[in-house]
Amino acid sequence: MGLIFETATPAPLTSPARADVACFVGFIQRRPAGVPAGAGEADLLLPVVVDGWNAFDALFDWAARPVSTAEASGLCATWLGAAVRSFFAAGGRRAVIVRCGDPAPLLADQALDDATRAQRLRALLGNAVPWSPLEPAAWRGLAHLFGLDEPAMVCLPDLPELYAATPARAPLPPDEVSAPEGFVECSDNDVAAPAPLLLRRLRAPALDVAGLKRWSAAVGEVAGFLSRWRRDCLFVGALPMCRGDEAGEAARQAQGTRLDPLAWLDAAEPAPQGGLPARDARSAFVQLGWPWLRTPWSADLPQGLEPPDGLLAGHVAASALAQGCYRSAAGRAAPVLEAEPVPALGGGASSPWEQFSRRVCLFAPGAGAWTLMSDATTARDAAWRAGAVSRLMASVLRAARAVGQEQLFDANGPATWAAVRRAMESLLRDYWAAGGLQGATADDAFVVRCGPQTMTQADLDNGRLRVEVALVPAASVERITVVLALGDAARGAVPATELA
Repeated sequence: MGLIFETATPAPLTSPARADVACFVGFIQRRPAGVPAGAGEADLLLPVVVDGWNAFDALFDWAARPVSTAEASGLCATWLGAAVRSFFAAGGRRAVIVRCGDPAPLLADQALDDATRAQRLRALLGNAVPWSPLEPAAWRGLAHLFGLDEPAMVCLPDLPELYAATPARAPLPPDEVSAPEGFVECSDNDVAAPAPLLLRRLRAPALDVAGLKRWSAAVGEVAGFLSRWRRDCLFVGALPMCRGDEAGEAARQAQGTRLDPLAWLDAAEPAPQGGLPARDARSAFVQLGWPWLRTPWSADLPQGLEPPDGLLAGHVAASALAQGCYRSAAGRAAPVLEAEPVPALGGGASSPWEQFSRRVCLFAPGAGAWTLMSDATTARDAAWRAGAVSRLMASVLRAARAVGQEQLFDANGPATWAAVRRAMESLLRDYWAAGGLQGATADDAFVVRCGPQTMTQADLDNGRLRVEVALVPAASVERITVVLALGDAARGAVPATELA
């Protein structure tokens, strides 16, 4: 016998102010070798932190989704696995995986009944009734975010497929033309994917009018959850593809509806009974990527296309690490070979695609390479359209929560008010010095108030401390005011204006 010494990888240092950590919620299978002894199904649904693609690949069998229920149908990648793969390939460094269960066969999802769709949506959103933030054992899917401080972004890669039109995956004509060769920047993570020929004949999920409305309502539920419980986190999703076959066109003509991409953001239906308040996809908590992409590793997905949410989250994470969360992630080259459809830029500020890029994060061909052309939220208010503004405010909220925790058990009096005010001024001065806030001086960039003028007698009687902060983000056109509350149920931050 002999001794074998292995160098253990040191645990990475974490910070509650990090703006690059993404949480992926969806359906994926655990590898048997990565399952702890004696673990039950509830244990396998707990969040798992991974610091690279290899760590994720060792735990999850992400490429073992059956295409159909037939034994010889072949396998394909899961949407969650593909999103995590692109996240790390684009520069992401840390992710939290929330497993909602095993994926269903690909072709079994081409005609979901309402009951099955509602069941899977509950697994993703965790909005089963009753739900309480005080019962961690009952948390499922998105609800786990209530107990996760690290994530600054959340992705639900399975969401578009839940609303795909029938038949969502009709056979494609044979296409033997290979993808054009091109230079792709190397990644620190070893990302590779098989290329089964079967998947080239299957379509990616596409939605009709009814599906788009339901999808928009589901995105609104996600935004509503973040607005209530996690205002320091943004949803990064993929704008679904429109169904373009003859049946879809006939349905549009019958309903008198034109599927304009911008109109997708305005489509909404009431939320299901027992769910979160009805909302639509227009929110400062929502960033949507477009179009669907063909990357060097997406051949293991239907039609060889992947939704852009994983790649978008990776670009946002890499930009936050390189230049700060308050800088736009636009302008970064993307490892894209093709897309469907291909955006046609040009024509000035009034062109449809230019208008589109002001509300959607658009990947488009640039000078010699595909590029992330815009970094936007879907907010109604133009002041909140810049993605960097929402990320800056989320970063300030996370940092303010850390400040509040230091004073949590102090007496709610003048000494505590002064200490909190000084800590917040020091924090915002650092943001201003780094270029995240506008203003020739720090006094021009922000104002912090904490005292009797920011609290009611009820606040004082209940020990609630409220701080009012007015600041001017570098990418904003107006001053934005928020109210930070210690001990508030909404994770310690309540904007003075609705983020939408």
